[in-house]
Amino acid sequence: MTTLTHLECSLCGRQHDAAKAQNRCPCGGALMARCDLELARRSWSREWINHGPATMWRYAPVLPVRKPSAIVSLGEGMTPLVRVERLGAQQLWIKDEGLNPTGTFKARGLACAVSMAVELGIRKLAIASAGNAAAALAAYAAAAGLEAHIFMPRDASPANYIQGQAFGARVTQVDGLIDDCSRLLAGRAPTEGWFNVGAFEEPYQVEGTKTIGYEIAEQFNWDMPDAIVCPVGDGVGLVGIWKAIEELEALGWIAGRRPRMIAVQAWEKATTIAAGIRVPKPAGEALISQTLRASGGTAVAVSDAEMLEAGLELASLQGIFVAPEGAACLAALRKLPLGPDERVVLLNTGSGLKYLEAYSTRFARHHAGEPDKLGGLITPR
Repeated sequence: MTTLTHLECSLCGRQHDAAKAQNRCPCGGALMARCDLELARRSWSREWINHGPATMWRYAPVLPVRKPSAIVSLGEGMTPLVRVERLGAQQLWIKDEGLNPTGTFKARGLACAVSMAVELGIRKLAIASAGNAAAALAAYAAAAGLEAHIFMPRDASPANYIQGQAFGARVTQVDGLIDDCSRLLAGRAPTEGWFNVGAFEEPYQVEGTKTIGYEIAEQFNWDMPDAIVCPVGDGVGLVGIWKAIEELEALGWIAGRRPRMIAVQAWEKATTIAAGIRVPKPAGEALISQTLRASGGTAVAVSDAEMLEAGLELASLQGIFVAPEGAACLAALRKLPLGPDERVVLLNTGSGLKYLEAYSTRFARHHAGEPDKLGGLITPR
């Protein structure tokens, strides 16, 4: 199935055995999976993809799983790429990851990480997460019959806490941010025998996530857009999509100018409603910087008020209810010097249904007849 050959440290370049369970390199660098792309180029073609499943596993030759029986799938991937035509932008699309299992793009990465855990014989998995990755791990671990131990901030979205509990994970709520969750997990993992599947703590979350890039290429008929606007968070989405672009070039499936990668982060990092981008120190910080430099991209910060306004505008004008992280991309778009003829994809990383509490605050103010920081009341159409 796979053309995986080895793991490579993103910091020191040292190679590691992909047949063994691996976390970070001894030097501290994140490990990246490497495939024999020349072999894939000779033995695989774009035309064959249509004969594959309508999930991310249609790209199996560049995913790491060797044994088909190890794949744990809930139907993740092949999410819609929706043309947005009512917001004044002529060349705008949204890649809507909110339609994945558990409601976020994290389903891709955790499907791949859990599948590799099954293949490698790992039975106890753990993750520190702002919420979405925790819920996804809980779901895929349940499907695989594995233990899941998740650590999330106490003020994380109730939807993610409830999902984690419903899927049978051991949920620990932490008074603090994701950094505090990570420290608590790291302190307990060695004695508990847990394997950390957090972003960039093992090699395979990014492998599942990179399939977003493969899908965008396929959905654009292998002619990539000019820019991709992506919420940052831990960086696995941005880095994964860029990894796909590099692999697609090596396969000879795309040509011409690469898209610019635009990273979007919250303005008030420690207090934002967008939990997915409330990450004071991203795990993939160095890789994020490398991606922005290599793609000629940039980073943009937006406020909670801008996110909510953009999210409600998108819902009311286009019928797409996005997470605040996805709405942040639309808010960021209006701060970028993009030409009217440039084709732009916004990555919505999750469903707005996971953030009803945040959005309901906006409507509660409207119902009470009170103006708010978004600039006044919503006027019914």
